[in-house]
Amino acid sequence: MELQNITLPNGIRLVHKHIPGNVAHCGLFINAGSRDEDDKEHGIAHFIEHIIFKGTEKRNLYQVLNRLENVGADLNAFTTKEETCIHASFLNQYYERTLELISDICFHSEFPAKEIQKEKEVVIDEIKSYKDTPAEQIFDDFEDLVFEGHPLGRNVLGTPKNVRKFKKEHIRKFIRRNYTTDKMVISSVGNVEMKKLVRWVWKYFSEIPASSRDGHCKPFTGYHQKQITQKRKIFQTHCIIGTTGYSLQDERRYALAFLNNILGGPMMNSRLALALRERNGITYHIESNYIPFTDTGIFSIYFGTGKEMLDKAITLTHRELDNLRKKKLGIIQLQTAKKVIIGQLALSQESQLNQMLAMGKSYLVMDRYIDFNEINRIILDLSSEKIQETANDILAPELLSSLIFQS
Repeated sequence: MELQNITLPNGIRLVHKHIPGNVAHCGLFINAGSRDEDDKEHGIAHFIEHIIFKGTEKRNLYQVLNRLENVGADLNAFTTKEETCIHASFLNQYYERTLELISDICFHSEFPAKEIQKEKEVVIDEIKSYKDTPAEQIFDDFEDLVFEGHPLGRNVLGTPKNVRKFKKEHIRKFIRRNYTTDKMVISSVGNVEMKKLVRWVWKYFSEIPASSRDGHCKPFTGYHQKQITQKRKIFQTHCIIGTTGYSLQDERRYALAFLNNILGGPMMNSRLALALRERNGITYHIESNYIPFTDTGIFSIYFGTGKEMLDKAITLTHRELDNLRKKKLGIIQLQTAKKVIIGQLALSQESQLNQMLAMGKSYLVMDRYIDFNEINRIILDLSSEKIQETANDILAPELLSSLIFQS
């Protein structure tokens, strides 16, 4: 079905997909994340995601949590470097209840001092848990290496030192500066008519005063290749190789996403999986990733291996990168790769929750949604020449940085 959208007088946008079924998904997306923090605020966007559920002007902590969970719904939130999202999955009959609660949480939270103190310890424990997992920490440390000195390089969680300093006035200051109505999108997928949904959204969100902010984040410039090895008390060696990538505004992002899927996507027959795992048995897990941001992006290859196998793994990885730069995909290879990524996209569309999240993110950044049919056409138009050009633009050895954790 076609997407429908409106913009409230205060600037909040609503995008909705009407589908049959008993379960609905809805989320409020806010264009504010860890890259919007100043140095002293590092970690506060993520901390707000935690503390926002701890009580509002009319509900205490337990009333907030029970409002949806007592009817079997799932209430959740997440923070990235560029956005914050409060979302829920629920039976259709609880649509209005969900919208009212999301509005209450986002615009009427009280941030009780007692809850702030308790949640600091929860977040600090989350940070410690994350640092106990080098296979996860290396990704954030690599982003810090690539985006050195820029807010994009800082991890979303913050540091225990910073988190311990957060107070209510710091939280309110960040919200006033960044939670503006012109940077908010309500995304909805469910079995409700747009007319009824608009009535509910108007009821619970139109009263919020209009606000706006400059949408220009500090752009990232000045990437330099780096090769870093760090000693850790670990058994397995972890390695990331990568560089900057194309932004969300760059049409070349589709070719890079296609290239990423060939190289180290989720398939067992990706080029890196075949080269390192299946043919040589030197790694259990290998993947490549491409994350586009508003004004830049990051491409990376990760694997874990034994210390004695590290050099061989790196050599094999660079061999695959060289092949993509020097050899165009054959006709059959190109057609097969297109079938793979189109099939994966089609499978992802089966999740209505994924669709709701994709719609919200897309409208937040581009004020439109690029649906499956449009992406399908873009992929089918990709040529071997375009893929090779992208490989040479991104995967040249002089552009690639590396970060290694080893004992």
